[in-house]
Amino acid sequence: MRNSDLVVPRIRTFGNLKNKGPLKSIHTRLCRLVGQAIADFSMVDEGDRIMVCVSGGKDSYGLLDILLALQKKAPIRFDLIAVNLDQKQPGFPGEVLPKYLAALGVEFHIEEQDTYSVVKELIPEGKTMCSLCSRLRRGVLYRLADQLGVTKIALGHHRNDLVETLFLNMFLKGRFASMPPKLLSDDGRHVVIRPLAYVDEADLASYAELKTFPIIPCNLCGSQDNLKRQDMKRLIQHLDQQFPGCVENILSSMGRVKPHRLMDSTLFDFVQMQSVVPGTQENLQFGEEAV
Repeated sequence: MRNSDLVVPRIRTFGNLKNKGPLKSIHTRLCRLVGQAIADFSMVDEGDRIMVCVSGGKDSYGLLDILLALQKKAPIRFDLIAVNLDQKQPGFPGEVLPKYLAALGVEFHIEEQDTYSVVKELIPEGKTMCSLCSRLRRGVLYRLADQLGVTKIALGHHRNDLVETLFLNMFLKGRFASMPPKLLSDDGRHVVIRPLAYVDEADLASYAELKTFPIIPCNLCGSQDNLKRQDMKRLIQHLDQQFPGCVENILSSMGRVKPHRLMDSTLFDFVQMQSVVPGTQENLQFGEEAV
């Protein structure tokens, strides 16, 4: 990510919008930011078959909608398949997504897998379910990627998710790590992309309201008030009120790492005073202020 990571060039509006005003404005901004993230991190290649994971929430609806718009005007050809994992949560409206996706005319696949019962059986009442639930979902999605012949797996994590994950890692695990915009799975078989990496959650919420997406709430883990992620969300909202623009700057900092200003000796040799990372040069300005 460069210094101008969030100040991206204007590109033409994608798709035909009947509604003018706020919807067109947000649509244009989302297309611009998603297109820039795709370009910055080489997320999409010619001939890709991309699995768009659709949960029924605002973020994944927005992701699919914008990728479909970009697909029409992109200089390269790529295919999309929307995939939903029906986890068999009690009361889950299983008819909503198939009806919506069919009307949209996009190729889709609904996978029925009772991960809900597994999570409820293994996690004590009142404890956070997200970690186990996400691991189970990831395993199913990787299997489906092979089964459906996809080359990329697109997830709906946005800018706020990346910053929240960074804070969770720092506060709870003592490490500087987050969700990368592009990730190779541990076995080297799957590439995960996050095209919404530059997008503000508030824009996705507004877009979902204007587009009247049929939102399906998550009652398995998203409603747990004691989730640490919700604590991070509130903290970041407070910080953004106190220091407007700090979320953009935190995101930007993840792409402007100076190893010699940190403490990781696997990235910088503090004995020889040189970078350990091949192909990088550190400009050591010892009189420079830390900020």
